[in-house]
Amino acid sequence: MAKPESIQPLIGFEDFLAVDIRVGRIVSAEPFPEARKPAYKLTIDFGPQIGTKRSSAQITRNHALEDLPGMLVLAVVNFPPRQIGPMMSEVLTLGVPDADGEVVLITPSREAEIGGRLY
Repeated sequence: MAKPESIQPLIGFEDFLAVDIRVGRIVSAEPFPEARKPAYKLTIDFGPQIGTKRSSAQITRNHALEDLPGMLVLAVVNFPPRQIGPMMSEVLTLGVPDADGEVVLITPSREAEIGGRLY
């Protein structure tokens, strides 16, 4: 079982609003053998306002590559891009740990608007 993380200090509501979390649809997923830890390269569509973005995601334990295209996910879209091996990751795809500490993607429980902002 994963070790629980300590609770972070309180923040103001404005701090929360500064983090732009949107719904996107995975349009493609590829292996990422160059990554230090097992990962996939994801291409995610966030709709016409944001467009299509790339993300590296360490989700290989709980998500099969072939099941990812078409899946809705949540991602932070306003972090600066980050170099992950040979690819530039443009968004942070969000997940939570399972009982073994492996990432499980956060996904809406129903169909949601692509590009819709979390509130």
